[in-house]
Amino acid sequence: MSAEFGGTGRQGKLSQWLRGRRPKEAAADEGGREALLLAAADAGLPLAPAAYPAPGYRCSCDRVGCPTPARHPVSFAWQTQSTTDRAQIERWARNQPQANFITATGMVHDVLDVPLEAGAEALERLLDAGIDVGPVAESDDGRLLFFTLTRGTPEDEDEWWPCELDCHPETMDEHPGLRWHCRGSYVLVPPARLPGDQSVSWVRGLEHPLPDPLTLLEVLTDACARHIGEEPDHANAAWPSRR
Repeated sequence: MSAEFGGTGRQGKLSQWLRGRRPKEAAADEGGREALLLAAADAGLPLAPAAYPAPGYRCSCDRVGCPTPARHPVSFAWQTQSTTDRAQIERWARNQPQANFITATGMVHDVLDVPLEAGAEALERLLDAGIDVGPVAESDDGRLLFFTLTRGTPEDEDEWWPCELDCHPETMDEHPGLRWHCRGSYVLVPPARLPGDQSVSWVRGLEHPLPDPLTLLEVLTDACARHIGEEPDHANAAWPSRR
């Protein structure tokens, strides 16, 4: 880890380092937003419309005290609604110009979701080691999202490989460290807006192929363990247990 991560203003320097590696994104107008969403669909990420910020740190949905403002799908049928169809995504983007979009995980891709500081450390280590890292997004609420290939959904449900890191929308609070978004979960896909003028944007773009998640998991687990001051447990974290 380089010296720039130490001392005063650690969080700000992390974000500065990440911005230095961030690819040049399309302009933040409607055309740029649509181009980024279509690029995600072309990369195989199934998309569905999501809520967006409303004034006063509120959510565009009509739920009083929404616990995840601007971070959840619009429809309860988001898993079946999610698509890579360009025409459908264009219609959604043009008819809902303020909407964020989620991408459903566990179909084509998974997402390893880690705290910003741990993720920045892991990203630097992975790149320095010459390990292929796929697309990575930064959420201004303090998370890095590593997009990977999915572990898959076997035809025989008894062959499903669960993992203690698996994260679903209703279990987010149980995973303050590393979250593994796979079947039945989702994340916001850039570009997305969060309350308080925050956003979700690409650090590494979709031109990078999706890697096997297990090629990243050990380094991410190490970084998260150091982040919370615990010893990493590679035996349980790196390999899912079979049910």
